[in-house]
Amino acid sequence: MTDILLTHSNHLFFDRKQVRKMQPYPPLGTLYAAALLRDQGFSVALFDTMVKNPDTEFEKALARHQPGVVVVYDDDFNFLSKMCLSRMRTVAFGILRRCKAAGITVIVHGSDATDHLADYLREGFDFVLVGEAEETLSELLKHLLRRDPLLPTEIRGLAFLDQRSGQLIRTSVRKLMPNLDALPFPAWDLVDMPTYRKLWNEAHGFFSLNLVSSRGCPYHCNWCAKPIYGTSYNCRSPENVAREMRFLKDRYAPDHLWFADDIFALRPAWTDQFASAVKNLDAAIPFKMQSRVDLITPATAQALGAAGCVEVWMGAESGSQKILNAMEKGTKVGQISQATQALKSAGIRACYFLQFGYPGETWSDIQATIQLVRQTQPHDVGISVAYPLPGTRFYEMVHEQLTGKTNWDDSEDLAMLFHGTYSKEFYGALHDALHFEVDLRNRLQSSSLKPVEASEWAALCRHWLRVEELEVRCRNSNPTELSKKSGEEELRAVNY
Repeated sequence: MTDILLTHSNHLFFDRKQVRKMQPYPPLGTLYAAALLRDQGFSVALFDTMVKNPDTEFEKALARHQPGVVVVYDDDFNFLSKMCLSRMRTVAFGILRRCKAAGITVIVHGSDATDHLADYLREGFDFVLVGEAEETLSELLKHLLRRDPLLPTEIRGLAFLDQRSGQLIRTSVRKLMPNLDALPFPAWDLVDMPTYRKLWNEAHGFFSLNLVSSRGCPYHCNWCAKPIYGTSYNCRSPENVAREMRFLKDRYAPDHLWFADDIFALRPAWTDQFASAVKNLDAAIPFKMQSRVDLITPATAQALGAAGCVEVWMGAESGSQKILNAMEKGTKVGQISQATQALKSAGIRACYFLQFGYPGETWSDIQATIQLVRQTQPHDVGISVAYPLPGTRFYEMVHEQLTGKTNWDDSEDLAMLFHGTYSKEFYGALHDALHFEVDLRNRLQSSSLKPVEASEWAALCRHWLRVEELEVRCRNSNPTELSKKSGEEELRAVNY
């Protein structure tokens, strides 16, 4: 028998877009929890839903491990978990039903469970872990499995239903861990590395693994949901991160790494020390990471390059300053091109996250974003539409319009859940056209890729003609406008 079976709700093959991308990563948050619990003497097993089908294989894992407790511990470092996709909720509830049929206590942690405590508890979960959860989980398991006298009502960061009244009980907030170096490295040995390596190599010809150097993001973009860490930011030491890179290099020999931090290398001094630590330990592995355009200076780009960075994804969001101000992004359009140039000069791929459909965005604002992409020529783009999630000011602006569907089914959904300027059909066509154009340009500029055929240029023209046609046909007669507060902020916006 095993004390705890840890799992999560993100199954790669239930998401159409992620199947096409085929970039599966192990569930870091789940692995951190597993490592800490093992350090405290619990026996732990992992059912990795990313690569194993929960509908057909989870019951076999229950029979094999016979756990005392099952924990559906979603990965706080995976942007898909943060999106609260309804398909993941379905997976979590399916795991719950199988556990309850076997009479097993079930605990859950994640962004969606935090946003919908009552729904998860009334569905049958015994406890929801709220906020940064490793220490909360440890204390709860000591109570459940070791008869620790500390009662659930005394455990910070916990939510559950009172067994007598059915009332929702939420305990006091748990403070975040200030010293992330005190955590053990994730329990990498629990991961089915051959399967991950096979999927990556078959799709891309190389193998990538993930890690994080920090937790949280201190910025205040008003559409960004932060149910776990809020606007806090805690960082591991550069040396600690470099040691994990060296460990992964020696043990699993990945060809590539993804730093899954919301913001990687926030401070220039940290970045310089990190580059030195990587060099001293001979830990360099090519990696990609995420940042903001106002953090990428020429000096930072050079330091990132020295540490092995080959690709940076930046939250460009829009080529319209009006929209950036409305989002409370805190950046200027000019900083996007400056950051892009700094990265290119350092030999690093510059990639953009773009978001269309924010309230108040017009066809003119969209054209400004298209023009930004054409002028700055990023190496890649990730395109989404505005997606209101609980806990954000954006959600408060539009929540009265969310009368039906409130979550995307999967990451390809792109549904407009509020009264956007245009309908979903328009944004889908815009997504396809801009992606097609960026891909064609990249092929045109790379002699190592297949030449662009005349038929493909004709296809690009058809894409943009369809966008123009739908721009007229898909206009919403009563779109959500910028809030009065957003307008006032725009008028008094100055250089940040």
